[in-house]
Amino acid sequence: MRIQDLLKKEVMIMDLKATSKEAAIDEMITSLVDNGVVTDFDTFKKGIMNREAQTSTGLGDGIAMPHSKNAAVKDATVLFAKSANGLDYEALDGQPTYLFFMIAAPDGANDTHLAALAELSKYLLKPGFADKLKAAQSPADVIATFDAASDEAAVEETKKQAVVKSAASSDKPLIVAVTACTTGIAHTYMAEEALIKQGEEMGVNVRVETNGASGVGNRLTAEEISKAVGVIIAADKAVETARFDGKKLISKPVAAGIRQPQELIQSILDGKAEVFHADKAADSSTSSEGEKKGLGAAFYKHLMSGVSQMLPFVIGGGIMIALAFLIDNAMGVPKDQLSNLGTYHEIASLFKNIGGVAFGFMLPVLAGYIAYSIAEKPGLVAGFVAGSIASSGFAWGKVPFASGGKASLALTGIPSGFLGALVGGFLAGGVILVIKKILNGLPRSLEGIKSILLYPLLGVFVTGFLMLFVNIPMAAINTGLNNFLQSLSGSSAVLMGLILGGMMAIDMGGPFNKAAYVFGTGTLAATVAHGGSVVMAAVMAGGMVPPLAIFVATLLFKNKFSEEERNSGLTNIIMGLSFITEGAIPFAAADPARAIPSFMAGSALAGALVGLAGIKLMAPHGGIFVIALTSNPLLYIVFVLIGAVVSGILYGALRKAK
Repeated sequence: MRIQDLLKKEVMIMDLKATSKEAAIDEMITSLVDNGVVTDFDTFKKGIMNREAQTSTGLGDGIAMPHSKNAAVKDATVLFAKSANGLDYEALDGQPTYLFFMIAAPDGANDTHLAALAELSKYLLKPGFADKLKAAQSPADVIATFDAASDEAAVEETKKQAVVKSAASSDKPLIVAVTACTTGIAHTYMAEEALIKQGEEMGVNVRVETNGASGVGNRLTAEEISKAVGVIIAADKAVETARFDGKKLISKPVAAGIRQPQELIQSILDGKAEVFHADKAADSSTSSEGEKKGLGAAFYKHLMSGVSQMLPFVIGGGIMIALAFLIDNAMGVPKDQLSNLGTYHEIASLFKNIGGVAFGFMLPVLAGYIAYSIAEKPGLVAGFVAGSIASSGFAWGKVPFASGGKASLALTGIPSGFLGALVGGFLAGGVILVIKKILNGLPRSLEGIKSILLYPLLGVFVTGFLMLFVNIPMAAINTGLNNFLQSLSGSSAVLMGLILGGMMAIDMGGPFNKAAYVFGTGTLAATVAHGGSVVMAAVMAGGMVPPLAIFVATLLFKNKFSEEERNSGLTNIIMGLSFITEGAIPFAAADPARAIPSFMAGSALAGALVGLAGIKLMAPHGGIFVIALTSNPLLYIVFVLIGAVVSGILYGALRKAK
């Protein structure tokens, strides 16, 4: 398979409209979704953003290669996009990015397509190649540019293999290297190419082992390691290092292998690298100095890691429970049995029990994957325990004995809900990091029992006992919040709906949008048995408005939109009705000063109207497809349409004519 086989003309974007990094990512993913390459926008974007959180895929020299191997991908595809003016993609060199290659690889993809992706990485390092792509005017020009470079690539690959075979016997200094990125798709091979090429220019043989998604390539031999004057590790994940014991070794992020190959090689040649001792090596961490971010960014990253894993359980379980109530309502329940609504009829009870099992995983999964994001695999078990304690409600408190009325310390059930699980996840992750630090000095002979015995045992023990005390204040806060939400009516409900609806349209998939959505889903657990959540209803209404507003604007103000934009307006009908707010992102990115305030106005209005009417929703997602699970479907649709019309008219009126 050649790289040209993955570059599909229909998904290419020859004039990227976005002006910011996330907007560019959203615009590219939208093209993949619209053309059937990606089946789920949110799932694929999560994979892309998780990779960006490790280190920017803006490689410098005006090129970015966002990539993800993802369950939402149907066919391996490389999307090419070009921005005429460039945009800030947080590139490694701090310069604007003009050329984009979004790599979409399906789970279980074979090694053949990975070889083609490695080929792409090598093309991009060729002098003048990027300039030819910038000059391309059509998808056909892009394919032709790659076709012209194929013969040259074959010659260079033969040359590289010759270097691999002769490196051990050559009189030139030999440096061995290992490259690896978190996904093993692009950066791994770009760093390999950069190091080999720089070594040739400096008169040094560089033998590179790649730790890619397809496994280890060009594995280093014991003879090569023995002869080498030094070792370069350019990796964003743990690699096998014990074999380099006693060698001078430099360890840097994979980006350094791409951007600073000369500096790395020269440091080895000048003897500046320290000698590596395997028995003193600290427990590896995938984070590097260049990747440390502020506390706020780290908190958001860890929280979203938990939330993204939690949402499928909330959505699947929540809708099943909601359907149980819907079935009982449709089949009828006697007034004296209303307390059994949702379980009165056998079929409804079946739905509710299955949904309850799925919904029960919500808090353990949230806490577990927050801890996993912080402390990797060892944090998972401690996080699950913390979430389960938050869900079941164990806490250390005073309860009176039956005889004598005295009080004593005992375990009592005080569920702390979503907030308790959130705190528990961060607590569990922190506990595991501390335990790792404490056990760092253990003899190497005990290394094997750390992950199997010590981390889970000590993590569960410490986290479990700490949660017994954490549950008490978090339960009080959680109970107070739930009581407040249950009492929402009148002006307080309007204000809540106004704020949350507006938040859904501020960044359409970004932190504000996710914060409102997470808050809404967090209210479902305590409200689904009472007919659903007004908060969740307001959130979904606000999120449906922006894409529908695009359709309204393109319909009423045709002269202000191109034919392509009007066609996108039709697509946004489906996205809006499906509660996919991200459909409006390309328009917001192209004209944020006019679009975003317009969207916010309609979304806030829709949310406020839902709050005023006290409409409840029992499902956390689904848009029009779960409209029957609202307490007033017809009025709910009317409120969403009012918000869409207001936003559409505002946006169309403010937008400049083409």
